[in-house]
Amino acid sequence: MAAEKQITMPVLGMTCANCVATVERNTKKVDGVSDAVVNFGTEKVTVTYDPALTKPEQMIERIKKAGYDVPVATMELPITGMTCANCVATVERALNKKVPGILEANVNFATEKATVRYIPGAVTRADIVAAVERAGYGVVAADSAEEMVDAEKLAREAEIRDQTRKLIVGVIFTLPLFLLSMGRDFGLLGAWAHAPWVNYLFWLLATPVQFYTGRDYYVGGYKSLRNKSANMDVLVALGSSVAYFYSIVVMTGLLGGHVYFETSAAIITLIKVGKLIEARAKGKTSEAIKALMGLQAKTARVERNGQEIDIPTDEVVAGDIVVVRPGEKVPVDGVVVNGRSAVDESLLTGESLPVDKKVGDAVIGATLNKQGLLKIEATHVGRDTALAQIVRLVEQAQGSKAPIQALADQVAAIFVPAVIAIALLTFVIWWAGGAGFTPALVRLVAVLVIACPCALGLATPTAIVVGMGKGASQGILFKNSEALERAHALQAVVLDKTGTITKGEPEVTAINNEQLTTNKSALNGSNLELLRLAASVERGSEHPLGEAVVRAAQAQGLSLSEPAAFEAIAGHGVSASVDGHAVLLGNLRLMEREHVHMNGLRETADRLQQQAQTAMWVAVDGEARAVIGIADTIKDGSKEAVAQMKQQHLLVVMMTGDNEATARAIAAEAGIDRIFAEVLPGDKASNVAKLQAEGYVTAMVGDGINDAPALAQADVGIAIGTGADVAMEAAGVTLISGDLRGVPKAIKLSRATMRTIKENLFWAFAYNVVLIPVAAGALSFFPGLPIWLRELHPIAAAFAMAFSSVTVVSNSLRLRRAKI
Repeated sequence: MAAEKQITMPVLGMTCANCVATVERNTKKVDGVSDAVVNFGTEKVTVTYDPALTKPEQMIERIKKAGYDVPVATMELPITGMTCANCVATVERALNKKVPGILEANVNFATEKATVRYIPGAVTRADIVAAVERAGYGVVAADSAEEMVDAEKLAREAEIRDQTRKLIVGVIFTLPLFLLSMGRDFGLLGAWAHAPWVNYLFWLLATPVQFYTGRDYYVGGYKSLRNKSANMDVLVALGSSVAYFYSIVVMTGLLGGHVYFETSAAIITLIKVGKLIEARAKGKTSEAIKALMGLQAKTARVERNGQEIDIPTDEVVAGDIVVVRPGEKVPVDGVVVNGRSAVDESLLTGESLPVDKKVGDAVIGATLNKQGLLKIEATHVGRDTALAQIVRLVEQAQGSKAPIQALADQVAAIFVPAVIAIALLTFVIWWAGGAGFTPALVRLVAVLVIACPCALGLATPTAIVVGMGKGASQGILFKNSEALERAHALQAVVLDKTGTITKGEPEVTAINNEQLTTNKSALNGSNLELLRLAASVERGSEHPLGEAVVRAAQAQGLSLSEPAAFEAIAGHGVSASVDGHAVLLGNLRLMEREHVHMNGLRETADRLQQQAQTAMWVAVDGEARAVIGIADTIKDGSKEAVAQMKQQHLLVVMMTGDNEATARAIAAEAGIDRIFAEVLPGDKASNVAKLQAEGYVTAMVGDGINDAPALAQADVGIAIGTGADVAMEAAGVTLISGDLRGVPKAIKLSRATMRTIKENLFWAFAYNVVLIPVAAGALSFFPGLPIWLRELHPIAAAFAMAFSSVTVVSNSLRLRRAKI
């Protein structure tokens, strides 16, 4: 039985002693928990448990089932010293299994960060850092979020400088050593090159490379073995050491034969070259998120005590009035309180056209004010701004693991021991087969050096990081890697109508038989006057249809009159006197009630209703003069988005609460063939399930609170970013801009990312599956092949290994140029 442990967790929602007893009783029901004591004063529970039988996650789940909550926090730690996938596994094991209070720790090899979910109060940052350091790795330390970025950048740059310095030393000593050795082997240097002292010269040249340039491999290998695992460093240190120390034995005369000092030096130097290129390339994988972080304005101009002063953006507080001049960045999220302008939001939303802003409109921090001066009231600052939340969401998503990575992780866990076993077997077979000790040893070194676990570890995370960064730059946010992976397999997309396909607010589309446009000359004079009269009646109205009429008149530049004798007639419409005319505005029932002469306009009204529009009648002085068509119009880009999804061979379905006829009219306009009409809000999820039952991998796209269950039911939930927070919480993908064209973009990006991951995994597996047997001498029995293939030299093996992981990272970087 394992030694019992104690953990103290905060509990939210307790209001009385009965709550205390409930929490204690339910916690004790978890298998492995021997005692649970709640301190009502501090609202914490201290649990004594057997770690072999239960974990804190199970206790938290039980407490939540009882109706209470245990808050969980997330922390990101930049890790230094990792060299391959086994290092990732070592750090994860050190955190997940050895630190009480950590619920989950995921390490991303591409970004070299650990994302840690932990229980506040149960574990501190210092505890987590200490566990990482005990495992043999480092953590970049910083005091604040900004310093963390700077400290991390400085640490990465210092690491690259150190590696560059070691590489330069390696090249300085390896190049003459290699040239002298080859010159001697090919008889280009004369008899002196075979003198015994030349081997000592080779030894002097090789030693700095072995123990200075190659020091990291020895240190990393030792730490790995100490943690009862084996990583790439073990293979490199083992392979180069065999060649180096064998050569010392030959040099001292204990054995006869050829020295391989140039081989040990070349192995270390070539792999160091590859690792340096890989480190620089890995830095580029997260450039998109770094670019987002760099968008934040450094200073803000605020009004305080009647004066405008410039202060650091970090010092802006909610409620401050911030002045933003043309050409300046909006420093924080806020609401416009004075001025009009156009704001470029393209870097955050992917929208190319500037967005007009007026008093009352929300603005996002880090966007660019293009034209007029704006005064905004700060609403969200610091870590609460949209930009900060986007960066945090993307970083958390990048730190998650895609399901496709599971196979690579399983292979990586046993890879190095398997390679060592293959290398030893190779040596035994060739030596026992009569090839001689030295040729057998050369093949052993080649097998050790050519094997590359790094490519396996980098295949998935590098592509995920680049893909998610690319998405963020286009206004597409994936909640986690699983959502990114699932999206590539979609077969059907369900679109909620209101607010997703349509704008979600009514607009005037026609007056009588004339389509309404922003061009004043598009309406004849009589229709313009009728629109003016109708809008004058509705002036100050809060009814959505009335507001739509007023907006239409304002867009036409019409001057409205003040209505007199205004009367609202429930269920029918309104009446008023405008400029001496008795004006009625409402439905057909109002016209019939007031015995209005219809003037043959019924046909116009019927036609509008067949087109899924609301017909609003206008009567002047007892005679029907116009029928105004009002509809929830389709968003710009909706038709294009549907067409693009069809090109992606997706079944596109519209879901709405409208009746069948109205739904079909809107679907036809959008280019959608299949509909779910007359759907109650509570039935949306069951309609998604119906498609899934038909065998479709289904996405749901919505923006409202009542869409949340359907978003959760779908294989991939896609929330429109202009909608409700609860919808975004339930979704795996969020489109910041609210543009439906983001849906085919997200699917295209997912497919491109998954294609890259599969290419990377194929390369990583194929490289090792093919070249390890070649290094072991599998091609020796084919005399027609070149000698360098039949007897693969360890230097060639080192070259191949050095650039195998570079190939994977470079392939992932191609995603940055992908067109979505």
